[in-house]
Amino acid sequence: MKTINSILCIAAVSMFSCTVEKTESGELPEIDVDVQAESGELPEYNVDWAKVNVGTRTKTVKVPKVMVVMEEEEVEVPYLEVDLPNSAGEVEERTIRVEAEVSEYMHELEIQKVYATGNKLIVISKMEKSTDALQDKRVRVSDQIILNAPDNLTVKHYIIGDKPEGGFNNDYRYYKQESDISAKIAEAKLIYEG
Repeated sequence: MKTINSILCIAAVSMFSCTVEKTESGELPEIDVDVQAESGELPEYNVDWAKVNVGTRTKTVKVPKVMVVMEEEEVEVPYLEVDLPNSAGEVEERTIRVEAEVSEYMHELEIQKVYATGNKLIVISKMEKSTDALQDKRVRVSDQIILNAPDNLTVKHYIIGDKPEGGFNNDYRYYKQESDISAKIAEAKLIYEG
């Protein structure tokens, strides 16, 4: 009896979200007092579920677009050869790059100074906003130097200027002025000034 009630409850709940059509009547089993039962027959139903159409529609929405145009061009790139005392690592040539993503106005980003302390390089870059409007576009600005130094050097970047919006710019620390990081470079040696 509990099974039949459960089936009827499920059927009642299902009726709120679909069309149910009874196709055959049913009857409950007859129960004898000595717990013998004759077979019964459950009612049968055709269930017509909601019809769902899947397709597409054309809508005008705002989507983010980043337009990056890379052009090859020969430019003078600063080249540093660093020979640190007690350096255990092999010397290798690598590019030190600083990059930011900007919007609203074009910016200039330039590596200004490189300091060395222990097995760490501290790269200080400066970012300045220009008057050229970008008109709802985001662009990436960058600068780089080539370094021939031991491969075990770690590089820490600091950018002097306002931090642009966007998650891309979370790789660097931004400061209003260079004096804000004077404690970080107090013991370091200036090895490059651009």
